[in-house]
Amino acid sequence: MELMEAIKGRRSVRSYTSDLIPEEKLQKILEAVQWSPSWGNTQCWEIIVVREAGTKKKLVETLTPTNPAREAIMQAPVILVVVAIEGRAGFKKEEPSTDKGDWYMFDCGVAMQNLCLAAHAEGLGTVIVGAFDAVKAAEVFHVPPGRAVVALTPLGLPERIPAPPKRKALAEFVYHELYGSS
Repeated sequence: MELMEAIKGRRSVRSYTSDLIPEEKLQKILEAVQWSPSWGNTQCWEIIVVREAGTKKKLVETLTPTNPAREAIMQAPVILVVVAIEGRAGFKKEEPSTDKGDWYMFDCGVAMQNLCLAAHAEGLGTVIVGAFDAVKAAEVFHVPPGRAVVALTPLGLPERIPAPPKRKALAEFVYHELYGSS
């Protein structure tokens, strides 16, 4: 699959079949995370692979009550949970290197994008889930201090693929030389 085709074709999938994911496909997706760029090559992410229904049920309980991904978490054969290592990305000698502080959200976002694009290239669906109680999720997975649960995604064969959403025109968000100038 060509890169722009993958970028334009990837959708947020919230309905999955129960078909299992071949291990080689899962490994390719995890390898895409491994090769994600990060601040100073700090690679501040860790991934928890979830397959057990009981664990998924506990995870669903951390989602906001109206989160449309609740059913997807239970349907998908695999859930990938992205955990950040705090105090690594954006730091030098244990001090923040910029006024932005810890950079882990950015680096984990890039890793998640690689994950989603690789899944799409393998014919699988994902949806990035962020509306959940990260502290409760950390308790479910016994995540130690110094780590933060950042995002998660169901991973599986899409039952249906949503239509593409309307996108802004480039002129609506691209400026030249100064903010607001076209």
